Amino acid sequence: MNLKIETEGFSLYYKGKKELLQKPKIAIIGSRKASKYSKEITYILAKRLSKKFVIISGGALGIDTEAHKGSFPNTILVSPSSLEKIYPKSNETLIKSIYKEALAISEYEKDFSPKKYTFIQRNRIIVSLSDMVIIPEAEIKSGSMRSFEWAEKFGKKVYVIPQRLGESGGTRYLAKTNKAQVIWDMEEFLNSLDINKKTQYLSLNEALKKYGNILYEMELEGKVEIKNGKVYFN
Repeated sequence: MNLKIETEGFSLYYKGKKELLQKPKIAIIGSRKASKYSKEITYILAKRLSKKFVIISGGALGIDTEAHKGSFPNTILVSPSSLEKIYPKSNETLIKSIYKEALAISEYEKDFSPKKYTFIQRNRIIVSLSDMVIIPEAEIKSGSMRSFEWAEKFGKKVYVIPQRLGESGGTRYLAKTNKAQVIWDMEEFLNSLDINKKTQYLSLNEALKKYGNILYEMELEGKVEIKNGKVYFN
C-alpha cells in the first residue's frame, strides 16, 4: 500500500523521500518528441538548477526524462497513474530509481491506469507545487501548453529557451507574446537565481586535511567544486 501525504491542498500517495516537497521547486516540462538540442539543454539546466532547487516533472519521454535524469536524486515525479502502474513502461528503470532515491507522487491510490484527463490533472499538480516553470520545447496544441495555462492561473513565472524557426511553435508563441521569459543566457539566468553563488569554501590544502581522499568522491557527487586551489561547498 502506498503512503499518503497532504500538501498544498492535495491529498497524494507517494514513494520515496517526502521531505523533497519541503524544498524550493522548479517545474521542467515539455515535448515527448523533443529535439536533441532541447533535451541536452534540459539536462544541463536541470543539473545546474538542482544545486538549489528540486526539479519536478511528469516522468514522460523527452523533456521530462532529461529533467529527472539531470536533477537526480533531487527530483520529484508526478504520475498520471497510481504508483504501482509504472508509466511510461519504457521509463521503468528511471521511475523505479526515483521511487528509491528521490520522490514520486500521485493522486491515485491503487490499480489506476492513466486516462486522457489524468495527464491534465498531473500537470496541474506539477505547476501548483512549483515556484516557477520552464518549458524548453512544446508545440501549440500540446499538454505542455495546457501546463502554461495552469501556470498563468496560479501566477507562476514561465521561462522558455530559444528555438530555431519552424520548431517548438508553442514556446515561440509564448516568447513572441511576452507570456514567457526567454533564457537567452544560461549563466545569466542561473546567476539571477543565485545558483552560481559560492560563499562557503576552504583552501584545497585545508579541505584535504579535513576530508582526505573523500573530498574527491564529494566532487564526483556534486557536493563540492574544486576550482583555482579552493573547494566550494554546494
